[in-house]
Amino acid sequence: MTIVIAAGGTGGHLYPAVALAREFQRRDPSVKIVFVGTTKGIESKVLAHEGLPLELITAKPVMGKGLGDALRGLLSVPAGLWQSWRLLGRHQATLVIGVGGYTSPTILAAAALRGVARVIVEPNAYPGMANIAVGPLAQRVFLAFESAAAKFSPKKVRVVGTPIRRAFLDQVVNPEEAAPSSHGTRLLIFGGSQGAKAINSAVIEGLKTLTQRLPRVAITHQTGESDHARVVEAYRQARVQAQVVPFLYDMPAVLREADLVVARSGAMTIAELTACGKPAILIPLPTAIYNHQMMNARAMEAAGGAVVLPQPEATGARLAGTIAEILEQPGRLQAMRRHSWGMRRVDAAEVIVRECTALMGGNYDIDRTVGAAGH
Repeated sequence: MTIVIAAGGTGGHLYPAVALAREFQRRDPSVKIVFVGTTKGIESKVLAHEGLPLELITAKPVMGKGLGDALRGLLSVPAGLWQSWRLLGRHQATLVIGVGGYTSPTILAAAALRGVARVIVEPNAYPGMANIAVGPLAQRVFLAFESAAAKFSPKKVRVVGTPIRRAFLDQVVNPEEAAPSSHGTRLLIFGGSQGAKAINSAVIEGLKTLTQRLPRVAITHQTGESDHARVVEAYRQARVQAQVVPFLYDMPAVLREADLVVARSGAMTIAELTACGKPAILIPLPTAIYNHQMMNARAMEAAGGAVVLPQPEATGARLAGTIAEILEQPGRLQAMRRHSWGMRRVDAAEVIVRECTALMGGNYDIDRTVGAAGH
């Protein structure tokens, strides 16, 4: 059995796919997994670290770009479709999974032409254009949020949550049962797989205020590759000790130890935060297509697990003050932990793999098993 997964560009697309790959391998160690991506995203680096194979195809973004880039994206489709067709034949693919991003459409189209089983996974509250475009070609559509269901055929939809890696579930304790921390207060700051310069700048600006109010807070700050040197120098000049890294490969271990998280609000981030019951200050990416990060963030805030700080309001003083206000109130912090934990949904990968296995085995009755409300 060979499963081809089209995912890449950002961690929000890639890490749910890695979670699915690991769950397929857990159920059947003989399964062959092949990822499909491009040279532009983080997939080459991350998949090499994970020990998972990657095939490259020609694919360029269409949405969120200028007219020239959009035209180049459309012109890349024939080459990508031909490469996808050959790739699926060479690997004798049994199943194709598209997790959004601009590699998904040609792989799903080639799978439909070859008669290969095919599904899509949409982790965001508002689905991306790539998944909307290939929705009619998919046999099953797995969603993280009910709000995305309107864009797909209701007979294909299943709302299951976002697939997360099992490592996020290891040693995780319900906040109601957790013993008091003995390691002091730990703050985790990260801006997604590529970092977030705006978050980095706000933290730097507010460092003095933050460390005056919380002199013993331990900070881990993931900056992204391009901004790492600047942030390291800012901490040095402020004489603040912190772990400042360009990328976090072992996010499960780091997140488990955090008391409060400052982050963007991609679907993967929300899923990982809630799986671990972590309270957060969320600063949505304002340029995200369809404003889906704000929708994700508001959902967690409404549940009580997060505070949303729109980027235009995220000055250094405002961010430092919000962090301090939460960490200085143990009761509020504990309540946010409970509410975050209450949003957790950790069986998405298992459900998707189980239903994909049934689809490949021919035990698939779409009218009986599928429905947006049947979860």
